[in-house]
Amino acid sequence: MTRMQKYVAAAAVAAALAGVPSVSYAVSQGKTAHGTTIEQSTPFRAKAKAAAAAHAVARKAPTARVVASGEHVTAAPGFELWLTADGKHWTTPGDPEPQFRSVVDGNIDLGTPGVSRQSESTGGRYTLSGLYYGGKGTASRVEIETGAGTVHGKLLTLAGKPGWGVWYATTAAPAKNDGFDFIGAVTVYDTRGKVYAQLK
Repeated sequence: MTRMQKYVAAAAVAAALAGVPSVSYAVSQGKTAHGTTIEQSTPFRAKAKAAAAAHAVARKAPTARVVASGEHVTAAPGFELWLTADGKHWTTPGDPEPQFRSVVDGNIDLGTPGVSRQSESTGGRYTLSGLYYGGKGTASRVEIETGAGTVHGKLLTLAGKPGWGVWYATTAAPAKNDGFDFIGAVTVYDTRGKVYAQLK
């Protein structure tokens, strides 16, 4: 073998050895030996898509209306609600004297999910309201089961993270009172569509 042939053979071996790490690197980056990309498994893709969809829904979901302390909100003619740091206040057409439900008197546990309920019947309609508190996530909407079907209410809360808020709704009173409880379960859902708190 001539000196020139030895140099060419040595260069070919060096080039072959130099190529080994690059082949190993390509395979470690998710490539097959033939250069095809290895696809992610179907269950992994499905979970990733579901998580992205849930995140998108949560971003678009409504949240409770933030009100200033003492700001009056008209739930129905003659029925007003307002929140302060110590609880829920309201008046009704039949009783203009303010009523009050405390969140600081120790009667409710703000660390445990819960819902309270009051109902007033005036002029052939029910005005419903109550507290919601203690749930995980961000409260988004409220549904009230009634003898006439599901009623969708509204949510109020104070700025910051007080850990509680107020829900309210109105619905037509039943034409005939047959003795059964017209107002049923009250469920507050979070922005991901899960139950935030419930009264059955």
